[in-house]
Amino acid sequence: MNLRLLALAGVAVCAVALPLAVASAGQVGEGNSALRPSASPDAKAPSPSPPGLGLGLATAARCGPELTSPEGIEAQTCVLTQGERTWARTYYRNTTGTPLDAVLSVMGPGGRSVQMRCAVGAEDEPGSCETPREDTWGEPADYTAVAEFAAAAGEGPLLLRSGSNSAPPTGS
Repeated sequence: MNLRLLALAGVAVCAVALPLAVASAGQVGEGNSALRPSASPDAKAPSPSPPGLGLGLATAARCGPELTSPEGIEAQTCVLTQGERTWARTYYRNTTGTPLDAVLSVMGPGGRSVQMRCAVGAEDEPGSCETPREDTWGEPADYTAVAEFAAAAGEGPLLLRSGSNSAPPTGS
């Protein structure tokens, strides 16, 4: 029982420390333009992100609650915004002992979305998956993210769905 409590405390620490470490690391790469609307003659293009002042741009995170499934998947999903770029990230831990598949989606205004498939290893270590960073259209609050975890190769039921705007569970 104490081992499970220590493991859960470790995941909570990682859920706090990992976003800070990744956010301070800067951009990993440029994504495709799936969230960008098609260009029209009267569309205003977004201006480039302001240059950093040696410290990097602040990253805003809007995360749903940390969830745990009875099968042993723990996850938290966030929408992240840095400057004029928005993306989704899910933090997870797989204690099932079997590999899983995860699909992470970020949905923006006007029906725009990006979906990323992630292989979740069988090891009992915290991990993360994120979508490419895209230009922000509309307000950051207009974006939501959802991560779904299921058995590898779709050979089983959905084990956990975690969202950036999920309401925390309420006790009765």
